[in-house]
Amino acid sequence: MRDEDINSFYGGEQIDAYKHFGCHLDGDKATFAVFAPRAASVSVIGDFNDWSELPLTLKRGIWMGEVKGAKVFDKYKYLIKTYDGRTLYKADPYGVHVETGGNFCSKIYDLSVVKWTDDAYMKARESSVSFKQPISIYEAHIGSWRRYEDGNYFDYRKFADEAAPYIKEMGYTHVELMGIAEYPFDGSWGYQVTGYYAPTSRYGTPADFAYLVNKFHKEGIGVILDWVPGHFPKDSQGLYEFDGQPLYEPEDPLRREHEEWGTRCFDYGRKEVTSFLISNAMYWLKEYHVDGLRVDAVASMLYLDYARKQWRPNQYGGKENIDAINFFRKLNTKVYAEFKNVMMIAEESTAWPLVTRPADVGGLGFTYKWNMGWMNDTLSYAKTDPLFRKGLHNNLTFSLTYAFSENYILPISHDEIVHGKGSLLNKMPGDYDCKFAGFRNYLMNMFAHPGKKLLMMGCELGMFKEWDFASELDWGLLEYPAHRGAQAFVKKLNTLYRTIKPLYEIEDDWAGFEWLVPDDGNNNVYVYERRDKEGNRLVCVYNMSPVAIENYTFGVSFGGTFTEILHSDLDGYSEKPVKHVAKAVESHGKPMSITMHIPAMSGIYMLAPPAAQSATAKGGAKKPTAKTTAAKPAAKSGTKTATVKSGQKKAAVKAEGEKPAAVKAAGAKKPAVKKTNGGKKA
Repeated sequence: MRDEDINSFYGGEQIDAYKHFGCHLDGDKATFAVFAPRAASVSVIGDFNDWSELPLTLKRGIWMGEVKGAKVFDKYKYLIKTYDGRTLYKADPYGVHVETGGNFCSKIYDLSVVKWTDDAYMKARESSVSFKQPISIYEAHIGSWRRYEDGNYFDYRKFADEAAPYIKEMGYTHVELMGIAEYPFDGSWGYQVTGYYAPTSRYGTPADFAYLVNKFHKEGIGVILDWVPGHFPKDSQGLYEFDGQPLYEPEDPLRREHEEWGTRCFDYGRKEVTSFLISNAMYWLKEYHVDGLRVDAVASMLYLDYARKQWRPNQYGGKENIDAINFFRKLNTKVYAEFKNVMMIAEESTAWPLVTRPADVGGLGFTYKWNMGWMNDTLSYAKTDPLFRKGLHNNLTFSLTYAFSENYILPISHDEIVHGKGSLLNKMPGDYDCKFAGFRNYLMNMFAHPGKKLLMMGCELGMFKEWDFASELDWGLLEYPAHRGAQAFVKKLNTLYRTIKPLYEIEDDWAGFEWLVPDDGNNNVYVYERRDKEGNRLVCVYNMSPVAIENYTFGVSFGGTFTEILHSDLDGYSEKPVKHVAKAVESHGKPMSITMHIPAMSGIYMLAPPAAQSATAKGGAKKPTAKTTAAKPAAKSGTKTATVKSGQKKAAVKAEGEKPAAVKAAGAKKPAVKKTNGGKKA
C-alpha cells in the first residue's frame, strides 16, 4: 500500500478504502491488508494454507501480506493476538463475501466477474432531477416477500426475476431493500451488521446481488439500500474491539454503548473510521450501481443523550454530537461530488433543522428526510374512531406548517406494522368495509400530500396481520375481491401520482398547495388543492366520517366544471368522470363555490377546468395565516345523512390496467390486480 493511500486513510479523506484494504485476488495470489494498530500480531488463516498461521507485516498500524495458491470462495479469517495474551478470530472488515452458516468466515471473491448491462439506465439517471419527479418507493425484505413451498428464501436472482416486473406493474419507481449488508441474526432484519462490504450470502453471491440491481434497472426501477452507520453488534467476529481494544467504537464508555440496542456506536471523530464508512457508502453506489442509501437511525447518531441515562456533553456543553454532524456533512459532500442524482435519505425522527440543506449553508446535506411527524400524526388520526376524530383534526393539517422546510419522503415503513402496532389495514377502525374505506382514504391523502412516497411491502395486499420477517406475505388474500381491490387501488394511486403533475411537481413551496377547507373538524372533512408549475390543479376532498354529507359547499377560486378522476367510499372506488360545476356563490373566502354530495368515508380527486389552470399559472397560492384561514362551514354547508350500512351490496370497482406480472412460487398462486373489490370477504 502506498504512503499516500495510508495518509489519505488516516486523514479521513479516503473514499475507496476497499480498494486498498481487505483481500484482493490476482491470479492465484491473494494480498491482505487490515487495520489493527494495537495488536501484538496479526496472521491470516484460511483454506489456502490449511488454516495455519501466515504472519502479516506491520506498516503504520496496518498489517499486510500475501499468499499464493488462493482461489475464489476460499474461506479465511484474521487471527489477532493481543498484548494481554488473548487470541481473536476476526472476519475481514472489508470482506466482500461471507460464508453461510455459523462461522462467519470471510470468503475470497473477485468482483471483476460482475457484468453490467444497465448503461442506458445509468446514463438517464445522470440527467434526471429527483426533486421534480414522482418517487414512489416499495420497501421490501427479500426473505419474507415470497418463499418456496418448503419455506426457503428466494435468492437474489429469483427475487429479482419475480419482484422487479411486479413492482414495475404496480407503478412504483424505486425499491428499497432491507438487510443487504451481511448480518448474523435474522431477527435483527439486517440492522446489526458485521460485514459492511458484503451483500448477505443468505440470498447468494455478490454477482447474484449485482444481477438483482441490474434486473431492476432494466425494468426502470431504482434501487435504494438501507445503510446502518449508526451502530454495530458485539458479535466476536465483527468490528467489536477489533484489535482487542475499542477501535471502530469510541474509547469513552459514555459514548461507546448503545444500551437500548445492546450494540456499539461508531467513533465518528476517528478519521480512520470516517474513511471506512464513507468508502463503504461509495462502494455500494459505485460497485453495485445502487441509486441511493437510506441512512438508518440518524437521530441516534446526532444526539449524545439518545436513549442514554448517562451521557457526556460536547465541548460546548450541548447534547449534539459534533463529530457525527461533521461526518454527515463530509459524507454527503463527497457522495455528491462523485455521483450525480443519487439519493441520500435520512431516517431522522426529531426536529433537527436543515437535514436536507447543503453542508456549506449549515445543513447535513441529505437529499431527503423521512417525515416521521407526518407519519405519527396521520396514523394516530387514522386509527381513532371517527366519533373522536374532531379532537385530532389538526393531526392531518399540522404537517403543512413544516412541509416545505425539508425535502420529505412520507414513510409507511416496516417499523409501523410490527410489534403490536397492527397492519396498515387493521389500524383502521370499524367493520370490514370501513377498514377498507379508511385504508383507501389514508392512501389518497398520503399520495396527494407534498412529499415523496414509501410503502412497505404487503400493505398493497390489505394484509390483516403484521409483517413477519420469518414468513412470506399473505398472497393468498388475493383470492378475495376486497384484497384484490386494495392491490388495484394502490396501483391506481401510483399511476395517477406518476401522471398528474400537480401531485408531485411542486413539493417545496406553497405555490403547489392551498387549503380550501382546513378546519371542518365537526364533519371530519378536509379539502385542499395541489398545483403544478403551469397552474394545473387537482382538488382533493375527504370525508373521514362514516356519515354521508348532502349539499356540502366549499369555495374555489374559479368557475367551470371540475371532473372526478378517482372516487373512493364505503362502496369501493370508481373512476367515473362525475362533473361538478362551480357557481358564482362566495364561500370560504373564495368568489366561487362547489356544492356536492360527499359520501361516507370518501376520498375524491377532481381535476380543475382549463380556465382555472390558465388563471393560476400567473401566480401560486399564498400561505394561509391566522387571519385568512377559511371560515368553518356553517350548517348550510352540508347536512349529514344516515350512516351507510356495512352490509349493503358493494358497487363494482373500476380499475384500469393489465394484471401485474406473475409472482411465481412453488405451490402458490400468482398475485394479480383485479377489477373488483366487492363480494366475498376474507
